[in-house]
Amino acid sequence: MKTTQKLAMALLVVFAISVVTAIPLNFGASAATTMKTYAISDAIPNILGIGEQTLLKCGITEALASQAYGWTGITIEVTAPDGTKQTLGPFTTDSTGSTYTLYTPNQVGTYTLKTNFPQQEMPVNTMAIERGAMILKGTVMLASTATSTFLVTEEASKAYPGHSLPTEYWSRPIDPQLREWYSVSGNWVARPDNSLALYNDDAPETAHVLWANQLTTGGLAGGLLGDGIPAASETGDAYEGKFPNSIVLNGVLYYNQYDQALPNVIHAVNLHTGEELWTKNNTSVAFGQVLWFDSFNYDGVFTYVYSTSGSSYIAWDPFDGKWCFTFNNVPSGVRTYGKNGEILVYVTNYQAGWMALWNSTLAGLQNSAIGTSSYGSWGSQVQGKTFDASTPKCYSWNVTIPKGLTASTSFFAPILKVYEDRVVSIFFNQTKVRVWALPLNNITPTLTANVSSPQSISTIYDKWWNAPSEWLEGSNTIHYVGASNNVDGGVIGLWSKEITTHYGFSVETGDYLWSTDSEIYLDAYGWGNAEHTWYYAYDKLFSVGVGGILYAYDLATGDTVWTYNMTDAYGEPVTGQNWWGWITLIADGKIYLGTLEHSAENPLPRGAPQVCVNASNGAEIWRVDGMFRNTRWGGNGVIGDSIIATMDTYDQRVYAIGKGPSQTTVTVGPKVTTQGGSIIIEGTVMDNSPGLKTTEMNLRFPNGVAAVSDESMSAWMLYVYKQFEQPAATGVPVAISVIDANGNYRTIGTATSDANGYYSFQWCPDISGKYTVLAQFAGSAGYFGSIAETSFAVDEAASTPAPTDTPQSAADLYFIPAIVGVIIAIIVVGAVLALLVSKKP
Repeated sequence: MKTTQKLAMALLVVFAISVVTAIPLNFGASAATTMKTYAISDAIPNILGIGEQTLLKCGITEALASQAYGWTGITIEVTAPDGTKQTLGPFTTDSTGSTYTLYTPNQVGTYTLKTNFPQQEMPVNTMAIERGAMILKGTVMLASTATSTFLVTEEASKAYPGHSLPTEYWSRPIDPQLREWYSVSGNWVARPDNSLALYNDDAPETAHVLWANQLTTGGLAGGLLGDGIPAASETGDAYEGKFPNSIVLNGVLYYNQYDQALPNVIHAVNLHTGEELWTKNNTSVAFGQVLWFDSFNYDGVFTYVYSTSGSSYIAWDPFDGKWCFTFNNVPSGVRTYGKNGEILVYVTNYQAGWMALWNSTLAGLQNSAIGTSSYGSWGSQVQGKTFDASTPKCYSWNVTIPKGLTASTSFFAPILKVYEDRVVSIFFNQTKVRVWALPLNNITPTLTANVSSPQSISTIYDKWWNAPSEWLEGSNTIHYVGASNNVDGGVIGLWSKEITTHYGFSVETGDYLWSTDSEIYLDAYGWGNAEHTWYYAYDKLFSVGVGGILYAYDLATGDTVWTYNMTDAYGEPVTGQNWWGWITLIADGKIYLGTLEHSAENPLPRGAPQVCVNASNGAEIWRVDGMFRNTRWGGNGVIGDSIIATMDTYDQRVYAIGKGPSQTTVTVGPKVTTQGGSIIIEGTVMDNSPGLKTTEMNLRFPNGVAAVSDESMSAWMLYVYKQFEQPAATGVPVAISVIDANGNYRTIGTATSDANGYYSFQWCPDISGKYTVLAQFAGSAGYFGSIAETSFAVDEAASTPAPTDTPQSAADLYFIPAIVGVIIAIIVVGAVLALLVSKKP
């Protein structure tokens, strides 16, 4: 029995030993030891042209415990082709054990690199999971070196060729390899500062409509109401504005169906097609976010649609409207976005003398420990969670500022303009103006507001200016205009209502710069920047209001550069000779300008203009009267993917304005002809926009809608979408080309389509054989181009046979010649007799 027990025990021991040895973990080391290291040396790329950059990689293959640690003191010895040496560094690696530096060679030939890793110790116990061993703190990591070479040539290295911007109708998603498309595919997360929408560099140059969706009941009510009034549906003006806070993310338009006072519905609509993707009840869009999360673990963009409830921010997935996460107790202050799209709130207490920066990214990572892998991730750390956003970990920093700084408000909001290196504010009354700035570029992020000794910053400048005496004498109403988006040459401005004059102060220095000439007296009406649009862009201040004159002022001098009058030929505006002007947005060097009223009377004035003007000289690019009427109390136009989405208060529809797809067809008749005969090449060029695919449009235009010239576009859109009378319209040019039987490609002419889209071209082929015909509309400001193809054949003409001699008859051979001979003989005899008679005496 004991033998059996001993055998069993032995087997258990053997089994236990086998299990332990099978586990690839080595916890047996009880003291620090030494460890051989393997240095890294590389150049990426290792063949390049002179003057180009290469990435020099150095370090060792051994990783560290977390991103908080790195190997130190590493150098790279560079030996140039001529033998000269240069030492780069010292460098500290990241947790992977390696790092890099950029290097620009200036000699042709072979460079030699040598990485020098100095002996040092493992800083903490580190689990090498792949190896299955623990490297103890204090383990001596032995010094090591590694060498590599790279070649520099006279020829430039081959680079990825890149991609051209779209020349045909395009859609989302955009493959990220098409990097160049960033310039035409901007988002609209909220109305940007100065309504300047970047990265929409193909903004509309005609009034072409892509689609129109009904927002709510709109248009003429029908019949006469009251004292014989042809009244229209309510528009939301005043105080109940529709279409507020609309945003565009990744080519999708998100808008609220109702005004903000009602339980709302979010609509998610494909901006390119008008197709509704999803709706969400009892929720309102407040703003959006495009967050680039760039960390040691994760690198990608997260997008969110936000709604708000009190001090809570609720994030929704823009793809399907599902709840993502919630921030509760977000502080109030000046909200803006950081360079990676993080939501920032500047919280300031001027009396107590402090300023703090709330950061949405830190709020989402507040439960993730710095130095751990979770701190390098975003989605897994926030999804499905609710956060208290008031904790100290939600702040990038807090600093003390000079006590006693003062700032005025604009429409009840505190004035604080945020730049990359500073914040600027302005205080004003009827006697004094104060402009000051605080630096941001020397604040060290602490990733918390809970520090015992906060940093202290002083003003960059703090300037006072004595206001003109007229401000006090005339009890002038002074309003904040805004501030330019750039510091260099930047301006922060004020407006004196009664004398309709702008005043400019330097963002760089705080000094007074200039005042403008007075504007038209009507611009004294309306409450500040709530009923005027004053925007800084392209080194100009653009100003327009009730007077309907758009002024462009030079930011350096305050001089008037140009003006544009929003005229009316029929006396429809009730506010003056011009339409009340309102800048909808600014993009791609263009100012988009519309009209609105505080609370319009019915019947609504007709012919409200929407205008696009050149920002540099005020030249009119396009104008359409009666197509898109803006709203004073709701949301005006937004832009994304170079497409404008705007609500029209005439018919309560949401319109998308942008370059549309076209469709070209071509046929040839006859299909087979003979050489020397003519053919007719004919076809159509039609507007293929998604807004023309509805039941109503198919019934009204069973043969489709013609693509028309840019010059005809405004009147044509009124006809197509507003049911105005059909205008005289010209079509578009169509280039007709052939590939003949010899394989030669040539353009044989150009035709112009008409108001039905039809074109035709007569041509006489010059050689026989099969032809391919290409009809191409190259595109215009209103349409992307399109092409169609067909073929025909030319047979050789039948040859004319040579004439055949007909055999002569007997009469031809004998009788006729005999008769002719007799006649000739008679004539001769007669002539002789006449001669004899004439000789008688």
